[in-house]
Amino acid sequence: MSTTRPMLNQREAAAACGVSRSTIRRRREAGLLPGAVEDPERGWLIPVEALLAAGFTLNAPAPPDTVPDSRPGAARAGVGNTPGGTIAELHVELERMRHQHALELAEARRGRELAESEAAHLRARLDVRVEHIGDLQRALQALMPASVRPAIPQPPGQAGIHPGVYGL
Repeated sequence: MSTTRPMLNQREAAAACGVSRSTIRRRREAGLLPGAVEDPERGWLIPVEALLAAGFTLNAPAPPDTVPDSRPGAARAGVGNTPGGTIAELHVELERMRHQHALELAEARRGRELAESEAAHLRARLDVRVEHIGDLQRALQALMPASVRPAIPQPPGQAGIHPGVYGL
């Protein structure tokens, strides 16, 4: 099974790229995000590869809105600075971490969906094989003479599989 990058909905894509939802929507509508598909539950899903190909940078939040301090000498005196950096720097770091978290959640969701899909596929294959084994057992019984025909036990819910023979 190959690893693929996640598909993000428009909100997640906008947050990851540091742009507005309308920017993502306009690019999608213009055909600049190939591979975008509409999901009935999550809305439009956009591959991360399409965002990168369209020139977006992931985990690059938009610069924070700055409000100039109109008090005399505020810029020179370091108003708004904190021991860990300026409030704006902390805000940028917080937004970057939020975007990273959103991407990780989307990737985890996608991984879970892939795992559930693979499990369902394997269950279906197992059901087919269980049925096939039961058919083979019945055919084997039919080919044996009645006097030597063994009784093959049929455990409930196993459609003719003998646990001792097949290691189940």
